[in-house]
Amino acid sequence: MKKLLLGDEAVALGAINAGLSGVYAYPGTPSTEITEYIQNHPLAKERGIHSRWCTNEKTAMEAALGMSYAGKRALVCMKHVGMNVCADAFVNSAITGVKGGLIVLAADDPSMHSSQNEQDSRFYAKFALVPCLEPSNQQEAYDMMAYGFDLSEKLGEPIVLRVVTRLAHSRAAVEVTEPKAEKPFSPSTDQWVLLPGIARKKYVALLEKQDAMKQASAESPYNKAESAVSKTGILACGIAYNYVKEALGNDANLVKISQYPLPEEKIKALAAKCDELLVIEDGQPVVEELVKGLLGAGYPVKGRLTGDLPRTGELTPDNVAKALGQATGAVFAPAKNMAARPPQLCQGCGHRDVYTALNQVLADYPEHRVFGDIGCYTLGALPPFQALSSCVDMGASITMAKGAADAGLFPSVAIIGDSTFTHSGMTGLLDAVNDKSNITVIISDNLTTGMTGGQDSAGTNKYEAICLGLGVEPEHVRVVVPLPKNMPEITQVIKEEIEYKGVSVIIPRRECIQTFARHARAKKQ
Repeated sequence: MKKLLLGDEAVALGAINAGLSGVYAYPGTPSTEITEYIQNHPLAKERGIHSRWCTNEKTAMEAALGMSYAGKRALVCMKHVGMNVCADAFVNSAITGVKGGLIVLAADDPSMHSSQNEQDSRFYAKFALVPCLEPSNQQEAYDMMAYGFDLSEKLGEPIVLRVVTRLAHSRAAVEVTEPKAEKPFSPSTDQWVLLPGIARKKYVALLEKQDAMKQASAESPYNKAESAVSKTGILACGIAYNYVKEALGNDANLVKISQYPLPEEKIKALAAKCDELLVIEDGQPVVEELVKGLLGAGYPVKGRLTGDLPRTGELTPDNVAKALGQATGAVFAPAKNMAARPPQLCQGCGHRDVYTALNQVLADYPEHRVFGDIGCYTLGALPPFQALSSCVDMGASITMAKGAADAGLFPSVAIIGDSTFTHSGMTGLLDAVNDKSNITVIISDNLTTGMTGGQDSAGTNKYEAICLGLGVEPEHVRVVVPLPKNMPEITQVIKEEIEYKGVSVIIPRRECIQTFARHARAKKQ
């Protein structure tokens, strides 16, 4: 049976049909639709597959590892920057090993469509010494779930599955199989306690598995060689394979790479019959650098590092065709005479009223700085508000405000969203409380994870209790309703808390206008 699926949906359905017992994730574009698909799938509901959102990527990774410990198959999903958050647990999971199959889905975002950087998650797989799968199309994304779970259980290691935005958010017909039964509950009897003496032995065991990982890659159906009459050999990684085929059809000397470690013998065989290799990969020059080391300095290897492909941004059929000498004009160029429309906060959004009040108050403090965070409220950095001085990573607003206050800045204000606060802002607030830092923290609570489409927020209706539990003085935890009619009250509260010499928290609370509209429509049905 065939289904028309997004790449994310293919991953999700492939996991369900491979006997999944739990998906653990924090929403982040372009990975969000995987968990949402599982949450809404009839078989997932029938089987009771765990699919609630986690507080952050680290808790997701650890919970998935716990499910694997119990012998069941688990999937953990995140965007590429989420790999940084779960890195401690992820890297150590390679040392503990796994029992039930464990796949770590990393959705990379070349061109930074909705991200702060172009980080490439293949580095994490190499760093942790575990295999990585990189589908070139939606069918492979589906098939690789069963294959990846089997490989994970065979090797006793987690498997990274890397997709990119273009694959995650495009559709294709996928041939689906009958679902497998879930694995039985069967807790591990192995030693997973990473005391140094145990960890050293387990690290040696991980190193001893490297040959088996290389052999699996060499025999993988997803790594294949294709021959043609050409002195330029091509290494086409993941989605790049499609662009090469579009430009050259079957007239290419290439090795398709969709499983790592690299299939070294296939690459050496291609190099032996060609004068040069062109590496085409979406993201950073991971393979290009590895192949330069594999073949030695005297063999010409081209790619992003040599300028044959752009150093930044995602691959397109145009820039791949140009690198292959097949450029015929910018087929995918943007339309001419079209004015750019920068993103903006929705009309009626409560964040708008927060920034209006904040700017009004801070106009009296010319030396002020506002430290922002990751969420739709980050758009407060743009006109008409232009309210933010920084936005670096999830949770950085509070700790950066604290550091600036430690340096003597006044007033030092942090603004953070409700979901981001529970993701990684709470620890920074505890530091500020312990240091009695002179900062004002605004938790702009719209009762959802708004930027990624309205998923549940882990701390909804708990923020006052969390702040009090962390030690913020009760009289300096203030809740307001961000509406134009309440502007005098909001500005007065902000003024009072800025003047307080210590940690204060203001919680402007009003439901996201998008989820409010959805809830209103649902009530009418």
